[in-house]
Amino acid sequence: MSPARSHPAPVPAHGRDREAAAARRRRRHRADRRLRRLGLGAIALAIGLLGLLVATLVVTGAPALTQTSLRVAFAIPADEVDPADPGATDYGRIVRAGVAAMLPEPPRTAAELREAGAIVTPNTQFVLRDAVMADPALIGGSVTLTVPVADAYDQLNKGLTSRDTPAERRRLSDRQIGWFDALKASGAVSQPLNWGLLFNRDSHLPETAGLAGAIAGSFYTLLVCFLVSFPTGIAAAVWLEEFAPRNRLTDAVEININNLAAVPPIIFGLLGLSVFIGAFGLPRSAPLVGGLVLSLMTLPTIIIVTRAALRAVPPSIREAAYGVGASRHQVVLHHVLPLALPGILTGTIIGLAHALGETAPLLLIGMNAFITDPPGGILEASTALPTQIYIWADSPERGFVSRTSAAILVLLGFLLLMNAVAVFLRQRLERTW
Repeated sequence: MSPARSHPAPVPAHGRDREAAAARRRRRHRADRRLRRLGLGAIALAIGLLGLLVATLVVTGAPALTQTSLRVAFAIPADEVDPADPGATDYGRIVRAGVAAMLPEPPRTAAELREAGAIVTPNTQFVLRDAVMADPALIGGSVTLTVPVADAYDQLNKGLTSRDTPAERRRLSDRQIGWFDALKASGAVSQPLNWGLLFNRDSHLPETAGLAGAIAGSFYTLLVCFLVSFPTGIAAAVWLEEFAPRNRLTDAVEININNLAAVPPIIFGLLGLSVFIGAFGLPRSAPLVGGLVLSLMTLPTIIIVTRAALRAVPPSIREAAYGVGASRHQVVLHHVLPLALPGILTGTIIGLAHALGETAPLLLIGMNAFITDPPGGILEASTALPTQIYIWADSPERGFVSRTSAAILVLLGFLLLMNAVAVFLRQRLERTW
């Protein structure tokens, strides 16, 4: 007779349910951990890429933060400069003679003299002319000026041009490098901070090019954009949220506002070109046109943000105001709008910061022209920071490579400043109200 087989004891139904529930909990916990890890990884990747971008810009733009300069004593011959008309003089010859006198072996031929004068920027003759015109007493004497060197020598001094490069592939000959080394050994060469990057006008010469005109143009453009979009956007949002009847017309307006927020910026540039310049005859390349174009692009954002801020005000505020006898306009203007102001200002400043970095609309209305002087108003032609970066990035001179990165850092600095102002105003107004 065969022995009886032993069977495992059956698991109660409630025990199986507990095991299944525990397994489901473990799967959910694993999924939660995976989601957290993916989120942290995405944030780390974004921060890493942003850090890489900023580090690349800093490394590339660092050479533009300083400018190699040469201290030269220029003799102003009385027999060559007419005190009655000091501007009518060949100051280029005086510059060449002043630089040549500093070299250990003075140039002998006219070609060598021109090469010696090319050590400093070609704008030196105008700087010298302005100094003599401002002080005619210098005629017959001398004046010592610290002027930027030409871009090729600036690149050499900063180590961006290798001395080991074959002579036929260098912009400077061995003799020119020897001249510069002699000037550097004499202590006449310095490398101070390049404040001209912010305060000089634009130029075809990298060593003298600056962002003064672009900064002024961006200021006037954003001023026009703010004056147009801020009151208009708030008024439209208040009407849509508080006073507009709910019908097909208002539904169509809301849909179009949401759609306009997603329209590519270049479309607004085409609109500004055809309407503001073509139909209305406004001046091309003017901050007025640029501000109007950017205001069209910023308006949908301000309207959407303002409506969201108005909805965020607790209904009890409205009910309490109505309870003490306030009219509908008083409820909105005296109670709801002030409480929504922190969110409105934050959205407005962020929208303006977005507009500050736009390039395509400004290119279409001509704000990429070569304009050296800063604008004196909203009707004068000018450039802006994004278009100035575009111009420099397209320039063939090697010195503009570092200046392009430095200009991008300046633009990022303004964007960070505007975002910091938005955060400060929000916190300050939230504490006040």
